[in-house]
Amino acid sequence: METSLIILKPDAVQRGLMGRIITRFEEKGLQVVGAKLMKISPELAAQHYKDHVSKPFYPGLVKFMTSSPVMVLAIHGNGAIAVCRNLMGATFGSKAAAGTIRGDFGVSNSFNLIHGSDGPEAAARELALFFGKGEVLEFARAGDAWVYDMSSGTAE
Repeated sequence: METSLIILKPDAVQRGLMGRIITRFEEKGLQVVGAKLMKISPELAAQHYKDHVSKPFYPGLVKFMTSSPVMVLAIHGNGAIAVCRNLMGATFGSKAAAGTIRGDFGVSNSFNLIHGSDGPEAAARELALFFGKGEVLEFARAGDAWVYDMSSGTAE
């Protein structure tokens, strides 16, 4: 089991897509274990996107991410990082497959609706940036018995 950071970006919030996007994660069987609506400060954006600081798109990315509220989520489940990334689709909406979040809701190559952690190390770093102690919860769901086959002792 793992937890991924998901950010519903300003375009998703402004377009009223938060509920529809969150529903996709829940319908897949993933568990929302943390959520908050927030405005990202320039300082937090700089920390989050520090690996992109030398890239030409960086100033526009920071401006975009700080322009309006975002919804940050901690999404938990078996293989959650890969599952979330598959649900999100290709980076650019114009190239994302139908049935994915970006493929169904996006056409822009700049506004791509959603961010998801790309690996366990990134997830740990990103979750610590956006959630404080006690803001990501652990709790059992009775329905998990119908999401995961546990007959082997591990979630499948």
